[in-house]
Amino acid sequence: MDVRAAVALEAGKPLEITTVQLDGPQAGEVMVEIKATGICHTDEFTLSGADPEGLFPAVLGHEGAGVVVDVGPGVTSVKTGDHVIPLYTPECRTCPSCLSRKTNLCTAIRATQGQGLMPDGSSRFSLEGKPLFHYMGTSTFANYTVLPEIAVAKIREDAPFDKVCYIGCGVTTGIGAVINTAQVEPGAKAIVFGLGGIGLNVIQGLRLVGAEMIIGVDINPAKKEWGERFGMTHFVNPNDVEGDLVPYLVDMTKKGADQIGGADYTFDCTGNVTVMRQALEACHRGWGQSIIIGVAPAGAEIATRPFQLVTGRVWKGTAFGGARGRTDVPRIVDWYMDGRIEIDPMITHTMPLTDINNGFDLMHAGESIRSVVVY
Repeated sequence: MDVRAAVALEAGKPLEITTVQLDGPQAGEVMVEIKATGICHTDEFTLSGADPEGLFPAVLGHEGAGVVVDVGPGVTSVKTGDHVIPLYTPECRTCPSCLSRKTNLCTAIRATQGQGLMPDGSSRFSLEGKPLFHYMGTSTFANYTVLPEIAVAKIREDAPFDKVCYIGCGVTTGIGAVINTAQVEPGAKAIVFGLGGIGLNVIQGLRLVGAEMIIGVDINPAKKEWGERFGMTHFVNPNDVEGDLVPYLVDMTKKGADQIGGADYTFDCTGNVTVMRQALEACHRGWGQSIIIGVAPAGAEIATRPFQLVTGRVWKGTAFGGARGRTDVPRIVDWYMDGRIEIDPMITHTMPLTDINNGFDLMHAGESIRSVVVY
């Protein structure tokens, strides 16, 4: 069938809005009509050419929401008419990783997903008879897409597509990093580096669990108001700090008898390896945890003095906020619908597919938190 898509023909070039062909779902697959999709920094990272796993030509997009319109043989967990969110981190519930309960990184289809292909080793998308690569197993920059059954989360039907699509990546990644990866406790002191779409969700995750001190760090002064809106208690612009940022932040966290200082938890949402080091070293001696969320460029390395780790600080990474997609995503949708978390203010721009490149421009200019394409 013919579908409309924004195709990444090559790295560093704008997306081309065109008609592509989409084959129907095979065994264990579902076809979804995408109703809305967010434009995420990860899409930009791949489009820029900095992603070592980036493949072209491809249909990008991984933050969507829509309706199941067809299912292949053997599909039992969803049916035509179900509302779903595509999952770039699937949950098969049977692979060793899923069964371990130690990670959300399902390995059932990792090999083919990383090759831009469906589990049978082929693509459902084509342009002028030539295959197009799938992206992160989702390809939501098309108004219809095909996904493995294990890569869709069924959600409630009253949830608005143009808001809950954000749960497909940004919301879940930020809030999940707090709840699942760091397991932040009430009363904790935390520092969030980078107050974009992920960082703001980390902040509201910290507010949700009852963190006492939430310091936001960003070089854009406009982010102060945004951070405070979602629960930030203190704001630091590194450009306004004289000298080293780390001791400045550590001093902020000193309280009462605790004159060592340092945050119980820090979160890097920048992808900048220098900031990752600062985040670790701003942690409390003996127990501080620093969670890396931001994706660094290909070949980048992080470094610190071994003393920082020997004295009890912990570096952790997280993907999709440690969330198990089919299990946790419907719950986060419920949190939004019940008013426990906010999404609407973060959707700063909406647009048709024909304007998707403008959405990337807004991201580059720092003028959007999240732009959403509505089909």
